[in-house]
Amino acid sequence: MIAMQYNIGLPSDYNMRIIRDRVKNNGYKTDSFEDLKFKLYLTTEKGKNNNLQNSYCPLYIWKDSNGLNKFLFSGFYDNIISSFGWQNVNIGIPLIDTTTFRIKDCKYLFEIIREIKPQESLNNFKDKIMEHIPNIEETEFLVIYNPDKWKYHVFFFIDDLSKIRALDGTIYDILHISQE
Repeated sequence: MIAMQYNIGLPSDYNMRIIRDRVKNNGYKTDSFEDLKFKLYLTTEKGKNNNLQNSYCPLYIWKDSNGLNKFLFSGFYDNIISSFGWQNVNIGIPLIDTTTFRIKDCKYLFEIIREIKPQESLNNFKDKIMEHIPNIEETEFLVIYNPDKWKYHVFFFIDDLSKIRALDGTIYDILHISQE
């Protein structure tokens, strides 16, 4: 699997209704997209859930590179370029994936980012991550790492924000989920 995300920062006075309408009118177009496990249409809004800025940050989990390549190089990503300009696309590798079809019922995605510090061995690193991430009951999650930046991201699918009030991270609103 391959993870892909671009983070489009928007002005603080940007009318987020534009993004919500865009997703409402077009989100279905990636439902059952080739090799897509799921795509999350994510936003943050300045002042909501302690977010400092408005943003549109879709997150994709691809089963392999064919669908990702089709999306980027067969005209689909051109919609992002024409609407928001050239964006950096962050790529990562899923390490732990506990997600099921139940994610479709979640309203929020909670992200925690951690650094992978230099160490003598990465043997059993997956187990070390599991020991150090928060245990949020009845919550599915995904861990994605990037060896280029030596960081990992933990994405928790949340239906109740009270489960994470004491934790530091980014809360995204999930506007739509396209699934396989």
